[in-house]
Amino acid sequence: MNFALTDELQALQAKVRDFIAREIIPLEQDPRQTPHGPTEDLRQDLVAKARAWGLLTPHASPEMGGLGLSHIAKAVIFEEAAYSPLGPTAMNIHAPDEGNIHLMEVVATEAQKDRWLRPLVQGHIRSCFAMTEPAPGAGSDPSMLATIAVRDGDDYVINGHKWLITGAEGASFAIIMARTEDGNATMFLTDTDKPGFILERMMDSLDTCFTGGHAVLRFDNLRVPAADVLGEVGKGFRYAQVRLAPARLTHCMRWLGQARRAHDVATAYAHRRESFGRRLGEHQGVGFMLADNEMDLLTTRLAIWHCAWVLDQGERGNFESSMAKVISSEGIWRVIDRSVQILGGQGVTSEAIVDRIFRDARGFRIYDGPNEVHRMSLSRKILARLDGGVQ
Repeated sequence: MNFALTDELQALQAKVRDFIAREIIPLEQDPRQTPHGPTEDLRQDLVAKARAWGLLTPHASPEMGGLGLSHIAKAVIFEEAAYSPLGPTAMNIHAPDEGNIHLMEVVATEAQKDRWLRPLVQGHIRSCFAMTEPAPGAGSDPSMLATIAVRDGDDYVINGHKWLITGAEGASFAIIMARTEDGNATMFLTDTDKPGFILERMMDSLDTCFTGGHAVLRFDNLRVPAADVLGEVGKGFRYAQVRLAPARLTHCMRWLGQARRAHDVATAYAHRRESFGRRLGEHQGVGFMLADNEMDLLTTRLAIWHCAWVLDQGERGNFESSMAKVISSEGIWRVIDRSVQILGGQGVTSEAIVDRIFRDARGFRIYDGPNEVHRMSLSRKILARLDGGVQ
């Protein structure tokens, strides 16, 4: 790996940093934020700012109006964007839209791209990805998929339940994972205003950063034309891997930006606050936490950049993305937790942005597969290296 950033990427990094500082951070106290994320009105205002700066949906291909960023470039830019919890929403690189854009660019037909992908890239609409189900359906084990799609003439009829569906409230369309009659998983595209697409309720959660929150969905004889199958019938799990490895890594990129923000806030406080006749940061207990934060941030960034480099070589990167996810989610949590401790009373109130980052970040060790599942997958792959060989 060459860790040197091109002049072009450094310029873009500086531009995003300036954009977030000048346009987005001042809106962090905007009252149009709810327990289920920014309102649509606030989202549109944020998107308009990014559009005016030429920073909207930079990860999309140039043909779609984006900048066609490499994975390494995304690592740099997404970290900068997420320095504010509102940054990813503003630049249209938030979950689940970012992953859906990547998936649809690879898999969708031209008609599907014109109907759904282009307005999504342009920031006019949002989407959701409906895969996770309540027990006994698919959760950490996708093979337990219980939502069923049955062919009926030119349509598929879908029945089932989904939950923890991020961004569902206000989404214009959904990608639904369902099991077809051959027993395999298939992805379907559907508008959310169709009969049979039912948002049963919103789920209260620790985090408030995802536009559209997290919802429980029910499909009651939802009809989806066969022309709206995403990709080929029966290849849903294969397409999920196209989406999940890069999308898992972009989660890491964004949370790194949040952790860096928490660390910067804590460092500034430790620099100016005095206690027992010295600056807080000069006390070993606090100074060591600042040092540990820097090391966790560096380790996390290196894991992300390495996985991004692997993906840029055209590799699948499943092993590397699992490692990066575990390293990142646990590393950034330590950074944010220490930052709360350094801030003391301020750290557990809304007086500092760190309180919000703390609540938002906890779910990352569960989202995109619990860390325990990633460790289990990694261990199997490690042992598989010796299959058929001599230890």
